[in-house]
Amino acid sequence: MITAQDWADTRCLWDYHQMGHMPRPCSVAIGLGSHDLGVADAAVDLYKRGMAPLLVFTGATSPTTRERMPRGEAVHYRERALELGVPSSAVLVEQRARNTGENIRFSRELLEEVGVDVSSVLLISKPYEERRAYATARKLWPEVEIVSASSPMTLDEYVDSIGDARLVIDMLVGALQRLLIYPEQGFMISQQVPDDVTEAYERLCRAGFTSRLMATGKPSA
Repeated sequence: MITAQDWADTRCLWDYHQMGHMPRPCSVAIGLGSHDLGVADAAVDLYKRGMAPLLVFTGATSPTTRERMPRGEAVHYRERALELGVPSSAVLVEQRARNTGENIRFSRELLEEVGVDVSSVLLISKPYEERRAYATARKLWPEVEIVSASSPMTLDEYVDSIGDARLVIDMLVGALQRLLIYPEQGFMISQQVPDDVTEAYERLCRAGFTSRLMATGKPSA
């Protein structure tokens, strides 16, 4: 059973995970691979609005995407973008990355290989992964400006799109844990976590929303 307190705590985490950046024109847009084709849809929308002249989709497969995206997350994202009218010349694909750090590193390497001059990146992720993606990119690519973006959705809309409220809460809790432990491991920059967010996270952990928690500091998707 998900209580009213659980939902209040979940909304607290949801709000914190989103950076609240206003999209603006950048050198390139990078869509981070996942189970969620909404990332590709958001990238296409931003491309059509003139926010980036080039899209990079990055991601191999994971246990959660292998069946749904057998050709790899980035490949399926590209196919989605082409279906929605983006020309193939405006899409690059990076197919090796298996976690957020690799998404950033390998995308950077790909852009360097093809000679794209990058001063700013529109970084597109799932809504609850904005802050994690931002913190990782700031650590691994500090010389460029990072603008976070995702599909404009409320928590309720996102839960409806996934169809499993408990899983969504577990994912939000897991993403917050990584923001707490990864800076010490050198995987992302440290960010201030307000007390109310920490308290909400701890209550949700005690309530059993722990399936996405890590036992170690090893990076994971």
